[in-house]
Amino acid sequence: MSEFDIKAAEWDKNQMHRERAEAVAIALAGQIPLERNMTAMEFGAGTGLLSFMLRDKLGPVTLIDSSEGMVNVLKEKLSDAPAMKVVKADLEKEDYPDEVFDLIYTLMVLHHVNDVEKIITKFSAMQRPGGYLAIADLNSEDGSFHGHGFTGHRGFDPGNLATMLERHGYAGIRHRTVYKIRKITPDGSRKEFGVFLITAVKK
Repeated sequence: MSEFDIKAAEWDKNQMHRERAEAVAIALAGQIPLERNMTAMEFGAGTGLLSFMLRDKLGPVTLIDSSEGMVNVLKEKLSDAPAMKVVKADLEKEDYPDEVFDLIYTLMVLHHVNDVEKIITKFSAMQRPGGYLAIADLNSEDGSFHGHGFTGHRGFDPGNLATMLERHGYAGIRHRTVYKIRKITPDGSRKEFGVFLITAVKK
């Protein structure tokens, strides 16, 4: 059972999770011209907080996550959301060839991905020309966000991420910090961590 399987049932009760998703939703809608005919996919959707905040501005939304616990929570929440569907899949290990999307977005997931370049390559292959990509994640940090033993990335430099996106056929890249997480780190100190939003257009 993964960390996210364990946390799934209580995820939406965390005020910071809700506030963070709302801040990213507002910023995303401000940087991308969302339309009701756009097909969208959220990668690492978790319990779908961000997608539920965007769904009235979009067409069909596919929510992909690899956590059984998160997917089960999503299925319960989607019982009254016919324009949204959940898919259990691990895009790091498998392809999702069924659809292409006008919009792909992700929130606080990329720093958990082992091979970021591989995932960006898959995003590019899953998008129509003129489609949009939106990534919200941690700014570069010293490792104290997760603490000792975390094997993912210590956030990202948005400029370096922008260069990677350009290599994979994206243009019109914009990024800015849209939220700040205040938390007590594993060593007991209080710190603030920035969350950036980077948006781009598929050529």
